[in-house]
Amino acid sequence: MNKDQKRAAVAEIAEQIKGSEAVFAVDYRGLSVPQAAELRTRLREADATFRVVKNTLTERAADAADAETLKALLEGPTALTFVHGDAAVAAKAITGYARGSGRLAFKGGLLGGEPLDAEQVLAISRLPARDVLFGQLVGVVASPITGVVRTLNALIAGLASQLGQIAEQRGGEEPDEPDIETPDQGAEPPQPASPDAPAEGAAGEADSPSNDEETTT
Repeated sequence: MNKDQKRAAVAEIAEQIKGSEAVFAVDYRGLSVPQAAELRTRLREADATFRVVKNTLTERAADAADAETLKALLEGPTALTFVHGDAAVAAKAITGYARGSGRLAFKGGLLGGEPLDAEQVLAISRLPARDVLFGQLVGVVASPITGVVRTLNALIAGLASQLGQIAEQRGGEEPDEPDIETPDQGAEPPQPASPDAPAEGAAGEADSPSNDEETTT
């Protein structure tokens, strides 16, 4: 590979790093050419690509893509998986193939530009696919809303039934107006008693002598 080819390869890898949702670095030691081809097929179905490049070129590409953290993973045989679709599906494809072949081991990677270690990539591989997670989220959000709608519908139906029963009992007749006594317009309203006036019966008791009192002549 001459200088122009190396320069083109570095630029291409840098663009792949920038344009990927996630980048996984794996140790491909012991992986045969047919096995690598099979893995590429599996990853293609997950909208991801598997690429083996010299570490020196990948380091230069990481510098060009402002992905310095990838450089720490470039020790020993290293292949990069560029994920453009669901990161969980791509990680599952790699771990599934690793279990069957006894090859491949995660070194780490990037997700949304943030660094990942090997354990974090393995954790991603255990997640449900994105569409499954979305369906679960929609179910969780929709469940309480559905319950509220059903409750409101039941309340409205119950109220309508009660109103219908009331209408049937009344038979459409207007209710009788209550009898309210109105005061005679010609009569004068009673006047409140003066606070200085003695209470009724009090004056007579004051003027009349007590039975026990002696009278003088």
